[in-house]
Amino acid sequence: MLDSKLIDMLRCPVDGSNLQLVIGDRVQRINVALESGDLRDRLDQRINAPLDAALLNSQANRVYPIRGGIPSLVAGEAIDLPEHFFQ
Repeated sequence: MLDSKLIDMLRCPVDGSNLQLVIGDRVQRINVALESGDLRDRLDQRINAPLDAALLNSQANRVYPIRGGIPSLVAGEAIDLPEHFFQ
């Protein structure tokens, strides 16, 4: 997985906030919502490949996918989350 020092250096390309690693049950919840079509990327495209992990912005309203250990910090590939998604 990603080194914590690398994660500390990464920033959300949309709002510049810090990012935190999302794994386990929280990623599974995202993947279920992706498969059902409830979540899409910022370009409103359906996402067909599940996430291995994700990077969550500090407002907890956007994640960036990690697949094969490689994060994608492309703004258009970010997934906007509904309010209180992880609560």
